[in-house]
Amino acid sequence: MASQSVVTMEKPMAHISLTDWNARVARLGNVADARCADTFTIRNTSRTLINETRIESTWANKESNDALTDRIDELEFWRKIIAKTFERLENEIESLKQEKIKTERVLDTLGAPIALIGETLSKRDCRLGAELTYDEPDTEIKNELYVLENNQRLLSDRCRNAWEKLNRLQDVSEKIRMEIEGKVEAKNTDSKQLALDRSSTKISYKPDSQRNPQNASTYEAWLENAKNIKQLAENELADTAVIRESLFVCREKARSILNAQQERTEYSLRKRIFETKRARNELEWQKVKMKEEMERAVCSMDNLEAVLREKSADLKLAETRLENRALRRGRELCLDYAQAILHQEVEKLREMQRCLREKLEESQANYNLLTSHAQKVDIDLENKSQSLNADTRALELRLRLKEEEIGMMAFNPSAHTDRNIELLHMENIPK
Repeated sequence: MASQSVVTMEKPMAHISLTDWNARVARLGNVADARCADTFTIRNTSRTLINETRIESTWANKESNDALTDRIDELEFWRKIIAKTFERLENEIESLKQEKIKTERVLDTLGAPIALIGETLSKRDCRLGAELTYDEPDTEIKNELYVLENNQRLLSDRCRNAWEKLNRLQDVSEKIRMEIEGKVEAKNTDSKQLALDRSSTKISYKPDSQRNPQNASTYEAWLENAKNIKQLAENELADTAVIRESLFVCREKARSILNAQQERTEYSLRKRIFETKRARNELEWQKVKMKEEMERAVCSMDNLEAVLREKSADLKLAETRLENRALRRGRELCLDYAQAILHQEVEKLREMQRCLREKLEESQANYNLLTSHAQKVDIDLENKSQSLNADTRALELRLRLKEEEIGMMAFNPSAHTDRNIELLHMENIPK
């Protein structure tokens, strides 16, 4: 009986041993255990992270809501404070307006004109340049204007002060109104943000939401601004009552004696005319002296220019000698004593020219300064002459005060002298 056999064929691949196979199975098992352990750890840490983020987000949202609530309360607190100040300010503005209207009505009823004093002031205002000064005659004329006009001058000043005060109060009122509107708007904005939650339909991702808005200020600056606004209003309200009282007092004030003030005004005008004449005479003398000095300066500059031309000829001579001696030939072209002396002469002449030019420039600059100052003196002399004419004309105009009786009120001032003294407490004024 014939034997049979099986032909075996193996894959043309490397075979591993049983030991390696067992090691590989063990390694896969270990890796699987490690992956399972990692998965368990990640699952637990994920659960922990979820809980922590949920808690933190809840508390963060609560803190944000509390901060918004506190901010809304703070805005409302400052709005109420500033609103009360605004109400006081509006009341004061209305009261001051009423007082100003009453004062203007009284001012309109004043009958006597002040043409003479106005003409005097206008005449003195024609002065030019440095002569237009706030000198003693200005003060005395303005003081006399108060006396001559009686209440008219005082009421005009008080009305002007009241008008300026009203402008400042209205400016402050506008600032406070804008401040209140800003706080109401900010409160509404924060209230709307407080009403939002994560289920609201108006929420979305925003690009660069943590940026600082442009022109944003710090909380300290905001708080300081709120305090400053309130303090500004308080400062403006501090003297409003005084101004209203001054308006009332001025409506009751009457004219008093004019003679002493007129004498002081005329004396100050004469004194000012004398001082202006003296200053003009001094300037004329200075002008003569400067003119003589300018003539001397011109002669000096002419002399300097002549000497400079002479030195130019000397320098040409010395340089020509040096240049011609340089044409010597052979051994004769040597640096001898004469060559050195000629070099020294050239250097000395150039230094002389430099010194002469500097002195000439200095003289010209000084001459220019003298010329400029002389022009200023001429202008000042013209101004002083014009000022003398204005003050002399103003003094002549005042002669009309002695010829005309100027009444500034509808009533007789002499009949109310005692009442004026009592109203103004003039008996306490030191003589």
